[in-house]
Amino acid sequence: MQRTRVKDIFDRETAGGEVLVQGWVKTRRSSGAVSFIQISDGSTLKDLQIVVEQSSPDYPLVETLNTGCSVCATGELVESEGRNQKYEVKASKLEVLGQADPEEYPLQKKRHTLEFLREIAHLRPRTNTFGAMARVRNTMAYAIHSFYQERGFQYIQTPMITASDAEGAGSMFRVTTLDLQDPPRQNGLVDSTEDFFGQPTYLTVSGQLEAEIFALALSDVYTFGPTFRAENSNTSRHLAEFWMVEPEVAFCDLDGLAELAEDFLKFVFSQALDKCPEDMAFFNQWYDNTAISTLEGIINSSFERLTYTEAVKLLESSGESFEFPVSWGLDLQSEHERYITEKRVGKPVVVTDYPKDIKAFYMRMNDDGETVRAMDVLVPRIGEIIGGSQREERQDVLLDRMKQAGLDAETYWWYLDLRRYGTVPHAGFGLGFERTVQFATGMQNIRDVIPFPRTPNNVEF
Repeated sequence: MQRTRVKDIFDRETAGGEVLVQGWVKTRRSSGAVSFIQISDGSTLKDLQIVVEQSSPDYPLVETLNTGCSVCATGELVESEGRNQKYEVKASKLEVLGQADPEEYPLQKKRHTLEFLREIAHLRPRTNTFGAMARVRNTMAYAIHSFYQERGFQYIQTPMITASDAEGAGSMFRVTTLDLQDPPRQNGLVDSTEDFFGQPTYLTVSGQLEAEIFALALSDVYTFGPTFRAENSNTSRHLAEFWMVEPEVAFCDLDGLAELAEDFLKFVFSQALDKCPEDMAFFNQWYDNTAISTLEGIINSSFERLTYTEAVKLLESSGESFEFPVSWGLDLQSEHERYITEKRVGKPVVVTDYPKDIKAFYMRMNDDGETVRAMDVLVPRIGEIIGGSQREERQDVLLDRMKQAGLDAETYWWYLDLRRYGTVPHAGFGLGFERTVQFATGMQNIRDVIPFPRTPNNVEF
């Protein structure tokens, strides 16, 4: 007999028939001549009750069960007499697959702090919180692929090892096979020509530049993969390794990109609510009672549009006492972004046309010579959730911008070639997947929305 998932059992319209279920014991209790075992297999937030009568030949096994044990039960699926339970399994056969010593098993029948659970990341998926997190994350990841695939985008797997810094920020992890205790040297400096790739290489901070290559051949592409930042930011919003979604669209300007971003967010959040109603209700109950209403507000709203200059004027006239100063030419901080979305506009906002000096070299220069065709999508509670731009398609302007940024044009010869041979207007944005999951669920720490967080001094598991 094939295993039946707990979720599939609860999705049945009627009881009846024999089923085989397997999972991990949450709790066990006895009442008279009957024992009740609650098991979970991770397919749903719900536990399934296994009823074992004292007359069963396997009943002695019940006394050996503790929280964390794994079991296999075969029996008739019947309607449950208990409250808040649709079905239960009346066991005819019970088998213990694996024991868990109650003196040592760290997950017991109580609530554990999220800080403690980070120390046992190999076991925390068995909790309600991280089981729900995994299912919501899976649904949102699938929604991302569905959104772009249904619109004819091609999924491009960009390299994780690169020689270029897409952001121009320099916060990159070095990749090397050199002996760090005794590296080869030339003229007193480490000789990178002796390294595996013959030059300095790094873990990527973005797949954008490579995605542009394919956009300028296939028109509509997207990447979805891991990216890395060597920033020593030990905060609730930063990870050293995280996943990025980056669509790149040829023959597209900033207005078209903003429309794509709005449709994208609405689709992904709709899927989270539609496909994971129980899990989202769990987060809404235990972590943020505005989680569902916030997503519904985004789905049902039309995003506001503001230029950076208009946003600065709005902030300067607000009368608010911000921690960070507000002035034209300074980047907007999270507190500024949240003020705009939560207190002034009351819905998501797309801010465009930022000063060139605070944005990357590849963003298209506006005619004023001071601003670029950049955009940030701001949402309540966190501020920026998407950052993007129309790309600079003019070779001469791009070359000037690279020089101003202090970048070696020879390193980006292939990127400049894209402007030499059949250049077209194109645009793209990036969305940090973990921050989006964090936003959707209302979790306060980004370490709790990724299976194995990588942060300063933490590479366990």
